[in-house]
Amino acid sequence: MNYRKKFVVEPGAKVRLGKIDPGFKDKHDESHHRATPEIQKRVERLAKAQYLLYADGNQSLLVVLQALDAGGKDGVVRHVFTAMNPQGTLVSSFKQPSKIEAAHDFLWRAHLHTPAKGQVVIFNRSHYEDVLVVRVHKMVPKSVWLKRYDLINDFEKMLHDNGTRILKFYLHISPEEQLERFAQRLDDPMRHWKISEGDYSERKLWPDYMKAYEEVLERTSTKHAPWYVIPSNHKWFRDLAISEILADTLEDMDLKLPPAEVDIAEIRHKYHAAAARQAHRGHKPPKVSRKK
Repeated sequence: MNYRKKFVVEPGAKVRLGKIDPGFKDKHDESHHRATPEIQKRVERLAKAQYLLYADGNQSLLVVLQALDAGGKDGVVRHVFTAMNPQGTLVSSFKQPSKIEAAHDFLWRAHLHTPAKGQVVIFNRSHYEDVLVVRVHKMVPKSVWLKRYDLINDFEKMLHDNGTRILKFYLHISPEEQLERFAQRLDDPMRHWKISEGDYSERKLWPDYMKAYEEVLERTSTKHAPWYVIPSNHKWFRDLAISEILADTLEDMDLKLPPAEVDIAEIRHKYHAAAARQAHRGHKPPKVSRKK
């Protein structure tokens, strides 16, 4: 199955998240074992493609991850991007704005973290918080956040025109799956630090968030910056789908190794000549010192 076609939100399409099955797993059974080798193959393709992206130095990749609490954003970063060279891969997380960030326009802090040419940048939450959380919690009037859709589209078009490929993933889980993941955090002392009262209070706003996300997906999925709704109840299927979309996209970017800046034939000739001399010297009989 072509997951880019299956999960993309076509520009102008209506989105009803309630009709999209978050437990979809394609042809795979309940076990992740069959999918694990496929994920590994795609991760290996990602590593090779990232090397070409870095060497080519003319394009970049911005990956946007959005989800409700416990949706799996950290898991995607940990499992899908694990093979990428950290020298060319950065992760930026967007929490509540600082005083300095809040004193600028809402896109300012996002623009600071966009990828340079040759880089991959992952936004773990993003500029979309300013039309999601801000909207649901009525932090600004509708007249303010409503204008931001066009500003976001213009911002992403500018990045695209400058050579940045943009992929945006909404990790779609069910309310039941979210509650189960909260319970797992409660049972695991290593993850107690992730628990907050807000996790549970936000659940009351689930319908409001669904409506906000639907409008985001409808208004800001474009040809140059598409949204993908990824069924994410099964973590392994989430990783499988995202790794395939990423690998396919990078491989379509016509990335090339740059030409050598030196005469390879000449350097190879000098190397072989030096190696031959070294080998010849190594076979000379050792000098024997004679004592008088």
